[in-house]
Amino acid sequence: MLKKTIDNVVVTGKRVLVRVDFNVPLDDQGAITDDRRIRLSLPTLKSVLSRGGKLVLMSHLGRPEGKGFEPDGTLKAVAERLQQLLGADAPHGVQFPSNDPVDDAAAKAVASMPHSGVVLLDNLRFVKGEKKGDPTFAAKLAAFGDIYCNDAFGTSHRADASMYAVPMAMRSGSPAKPCVAGFLLAAELEYLMARLESPARPFVAILGGAKIADKLAAISNLMKKVDTLIVGGAMAYTLLKAQGVSVGSSLVQDDFLEEAKRILAASRSGSCSILLPVDHVCGQKLEAGTPTRTVTGAIPDGWMGLDIGPATVKLFADAIRASKTVVWNGPMGAFETQPFDVGTRAIAAAAAEATGRGTITIAGGGDTAASLEEFGLAEKFSHVSTGGGASLEVLEGKHLVCLDALDAA
Repeated sequence: MLKKTIDNVVVTGKRVLVRVDFNVPLDDQGAITDDRRIRLSLPTLKSVLSRGGKLVLMSHLGRPEGKGFEPDGTLKAVAERLQQLLGADAPHGVQFPSNDPVDDAAAKAVASMPHSGVVLLDNLRFVKGEKKGDPTFAAKLAAFGDIYCNDAFGTSHRADASMYAVPMAMRSGSPAKPCVAGFLLAAELEYLMARLESPARPFVAILGGAKIADKLAAISNLMKKVDTLIVGGAMAYTLLKAQGVSVGSSLVQDDFLEEAKRILAASRSGSCSILLPVDHVCGQKLEAGTPTRTVTGAIPDGWMGLDIGPATVKLFADAIRASKTVVWNGPMGAFETQPFDVGTRAIAAAAAEATGRGTITIAGGGDTAASLEEFGLAEKFSHVSTGGGASLEVLEGKHLVCLDALDAA
């Protein structure tokens, strides 16, 4: 799965068409509330600029339906923040020519770019052809670049025009144009694919989140690979109920109880052991200030498990400390609401501590990444993935078709 990267190509004087993931959260006033995805793109962008390349950046933001410009979907605030972050590395500033990514104004801005210039196109999803993988739309974008660079792992599980049709069009031209990975995508491939394909052992996977249905494919795939599978979050209660444990009012997906029984049976007959919560921090409602109690074993009626308890924290943390590779997707409880953040915070700290002792620690999923940022621990993991859906599909063992469009190393 090794791919040629942006530092393997000559960019001086070339227009480098970079698919970035600037799908950042905005508040009600349109201000960026978390610029992590922009910041993580900077090594790739600065590499091109420092070598005299011309950056043409394209991204989506939110979920426009391809019906043209929408004020709350524009990337204008991203352009302003990017200019602040690049500073002197972008001597000509960041041009934001139009609210249409492929109109005449955008084309004119690209055509007149100086060396080390930057143009950010507006939201690709303003155009219906983006989500449809439309070759006509892809051809217009492809004409903006001499080199294609994918640095958007977060959308690499989608065959959108900018992700697949554009590089395929550029590769099929005469002569073929280089199609490479950015540094961020390369890091994702190294950790989420190469490191997990041949992991140092013991190999521990941690899965959490609300619904077991969302993680069934990941569970099935990881059980073939890991030594220990830790399951927390609300999804654990479906597995506990399948064992015959009373879970009170906890969230359970009854439609998946038989599947949960199959998973448990497979763990008993295979080489992968499953660790489930043995105690729970319970509340009567999922809201701040609700009465709480810590329960071992069966959860009484009227109470719901909202976080793992201290004995479970120790059980899970001991497995993490004994590991050489850890991959984590999904929180251990309702971490957004105190005091139900304690378990997720403790598991994050245990994994961060393990990193310091040489364990490879990989976190993926939007909620997991958000929790690590909130706890100030993201920098203490070996790798925190920028892709929620994409990282989950990798854990499910699925093939990311967009990678086929990039040149092999």
